[in-house]
Amino acid sequence: MKALILVGGFGTRLRPLTLSVPKPLVDFANKPMILHQIEALKAIGVTEVVLAINYQPKIMQNFLKEFEKKLDLKITCSQETEPLGTAGPLALARDVLRDDSGEPFFVLNSDVICDYPLKEMIEFHKSHGGEASIMVTKVDEPSKYGVVVMEEVTGRVEKFVEKPKVFVGNKINAGIYLLNPSVLDRIQLRPTSIEKEVFPCIAAEKKLHAMVLPGFWMDIGQPRDYIKGLRLYLDSLRKKSSPDLAVGRHILGNVLLDESAVIGDGCLIGPDVAIGPGCVIESGVRLSRCSIMRGVRIKKHACISSSIVGWHSTVGRWARVENMSILGEDVHVGDEVYSNGGVVLPHKDIQSSILEPEIVM
Repeated sequence: MKALILVGGFGTRLRPLTLSVPKPLVDFANKPMILHQIEALKAIGVTEVVLAINYQPKIMQNFLKEFEKKLDLKITCSQETEPLGTAGPLALARDVLRDDSGEPFFVLNSDVICDYPLKEMIEFHKSHGGEASIMVTKVDEPSKYGVVVMEEVTGRVEKFVEKPKVFVGNKINAGIYLLNPSVLDRIQLRPTSIEKEVFPCIAAEKKLHAMVLPGFWMDIGQPRDYIKGLRLYLDSLRKKSSPDLAVGRHILGNVLLDESAVIGDGCLIGPDVAIGPGCVIESGVRLSRCSIMRGVRIKKHACISSSIVGWHSTVGRWARVENMSILGEDVHVGDEVYSNGGVVLPHKDIQSSILEPEIVM
């Protein structure tokens, strides 16, 4: 089987992290975002993954070479010279995705994190015999999204309603699809939307079915959702009794701790924290609801909550970083400095407090 991952955009909502690497390579739960998807695809027998990209292709290609070898998986890039939306990239990669087997192929949005029930999706797709399957997830406030209206028993999609004013359902597109090769014949090589142009046509012919995603789901393409997604991901690991979760006197709730990280005395870590490789957490530090990326040093008695600390940054003694502060790569926060929602671009020294949310350039 083959799969295409829609990498696309410039990752503007995750700046300043995406000023250092393309969004799919931003760490989530201690590994690049896109690696969660690639590993899930490999696990169910996908042998070739195509990345639809239009931004920093060389960085992506160089990075993924090592994972091609590690995972024994073919990873190729299909580069857009102009943004082609969510359907155009399938037309661009048509020759790669189509082969003699006639097997369906997966399409995934690169921002999506979940338990990836891909094996179940293959079984669902075979069972209904239609042309395309989409994964849907239930949400509390459907009026914010495009809602998928479907038959409850069969899963057949009837129509799509964009940001409905009155309740028509609570299921939205989860950004994971399984498509027969014939879908490629429906798509022209131009900027086009699979959600707004292609799927409604297939639904009108009664050949589109939706499977309700079991477990959690989150689009982690912006900081607040990234932090929420981390909580949901770690909670999912807890439910599976994963050995990857840290244990110890200083651990509170769900914590992912790389084995190479060093934790000092008297720290309190958690809940919902990921600490990456080579990090040094000095004594008396308090961390909660945050992502601490590779090579970071947090000095004595600092406190970090609801924030992301980018690669190789430093947070000074008695400093406080909170309220969705995002520190880019190689940012150095001074002793006793307070950041209240500061978004700090890479390679900056912060020696005075950020009292209100702002971008520090």
